[in-house]
Amino acid sequence: MSIQNAAVLVDLNISAWTGRKLDKKVSGEIDADKGAKTRAGNYQKSLLAGTNKLEEVQRLASSIRTWHYEQTLPWSDAGSRLLPMKNFFEYKQNLSKMEQQYYNLVEEFITKYPELVSAAAFQIGTLFNRSEYPDVGDIKNKFRFTYVFMPVPTANDFRVEATDEALKELQAQADTVVTQRVNTAMNEMWERLHTQLQHMSEKLTDLAQPRVNKVGEERYAQVFRDSLVTNAIELCGLLGKMNVTNDPKLEQARMHLEKTIAGVTADTLRDDDLKRANVKAEVDAILKAFDF
Repeated sequence: MSIQNAAVLVDLNISAWTGRKLDKKVSGEIDADKGAKTRAGNYQKSLLAGTNKLEEVQRLASSIRTWHYEQTLPWSDAGSRLLPMKNFFEYKQNLSKMEQQYYNLVEEFITKYPELVSAAAFQIGTLFNRSEYPDVGDIKNKFRFTYVFMPVPTANDFRVEATDEALKELQAQADTVVTQRVNTAMNEMWERLHTQLQHMSEKLTDLAQPRVNKVGEERYAQVFRDSLVTNAIELCGLLGKMNVTNDPKLEQARMHLEKTIAGVTADTLRDDDLKRANVKAEVDAILKAFDF
């Protein structure tokens, strides 16, 4: 199956008002106070300091971008990401939910914006300058959530008037670029798997640490988070959908890890020395078997 049939490109752009402003006057005062002979720094003030509604919107935007990068593969410097068709419908469904969540939070911020500005006037004292705050009617334009899906280009997409030789050169170059980008995308999946396996191997090697249980008894136990297992489970599910070239080695490694952690919990790995040793041995076997 060609990459054009196995995946699409997606551009996701989320923007939010920064709520920050360069205060040239204060910047100059700090430079003068410190004896600087020239502009040595800039003072960026938070226009809504003391409130958190804008930060909630910004944090959500950041978390959606992180999720987007986890669910897609690198493609171009321009921002397009490769989205395997096996993951398309689940991605689209979740993205639509996140878009609604984002705009709901934006609407909540806009509704409270006038009182947030009033609160800021109290919080930042003489740094407050009302002219630096967009009017409530304009503030909504500071927030955007847009995405577009596009087909992966092919060399045959060239529709230009050129000599046969020039056209062949352009098509060959396009084929080379697509091949390089597909390789980069697949290398990232191998890197994600390698990082997960290395982390598991290291944590399962760590010496047990003394811990006191609920009844005051001291016992030795391995110290790691539940995410050591849950992240591995999530990665196995993702690898099954992101293998756009149907790389048999990647699928073999994925299935090996999936089988290794089937039915395993973090508590089991902490408390059962034999089970922990067996899981570590299998993880190390995967690391050894494949050329990461």
